[in-house]
Amino acid sequence: MGRAYEVRKASIQKTGAAKSKLYSMYAREIYQAAKTGGIELESNASLKRLVERAKKEQVPSDIIKRAIDKVNSGADESYVEARYELFGPAGSTVIVDCLTDNVNRSVSSIRAVLNKCHVKMGAIGSVAYQYDHLCVVGFKGLSEEEALEQMIMADIDIDDVETNNGLTVIYGNPKDLFDIKNAISNVLPNVEFEMDEITMIPKDTITLTGEDLEVFKKLVTMLEDVEDVQHVYHNVNL
Repeated sequence: MGRAYEVRKASIQKTGAAKSKLYSMYAREIYQAAKTGGIELESNASLKRLVERAKKEQVPSDIIKRAIDKVNSGADESYVEARYELFGPAGSTVIVDCLTDNVNRSVSSIRAVLNKCHVKMGAIGSVAYQYDHLCVVGFKGLSEEEALEQMIMADIDIDDVETNNGLTVIYGNPKDLFDIKNAISNVLPNVEFEMDEITMIPKDTITLTGEDLEVFKKLVTMLEDVEDVQHVYHNVNL
């Protein structure tokens, strides 16, 4: 079907201060999921998925436990989602998702980065229409044809499926994430999902060189350092 299986999503390097940022990111998301849907993993699919992903990224168990226990303690932190759409150098675009308890702080921090990198913030929807909002599930053990057959049997309408170096990747509607995983688990009970996320994938990508590439890398690095930033998506081949 042809969709590039690489998800172009900036990732936080797990060293030094970035580890602390990663842990804080998961702690917020886990707390919010537990507060919204309850603290029991088996009855809160979103929380279960977050905990599984956090463990894969080697987030310490005590951080996960504290984030869930905070709901029982009566703490009433309130986080909201905020999205910023950016125009980078030479036709590059960036989507920044934040989870924050202070929107004014978030937008101020993002604008400070933009000023230093001399790039612009777009209006709501000015960049997002160039991306597909999809869930991505990657695993080994089934061919592309076998995976597609399982989706048909489960009556799940997917966007794409492909295989690369033995890894089969299914792209679908975000609301179908858990159904897709369950359909695969039914035929592969011990399957390990190497990709399991809801993301924004660019419909088209570009390649940057020279100064434009350096500015773009600086932009992404600085955005990842912003406290409230959870995810950074872009359309650049890196």
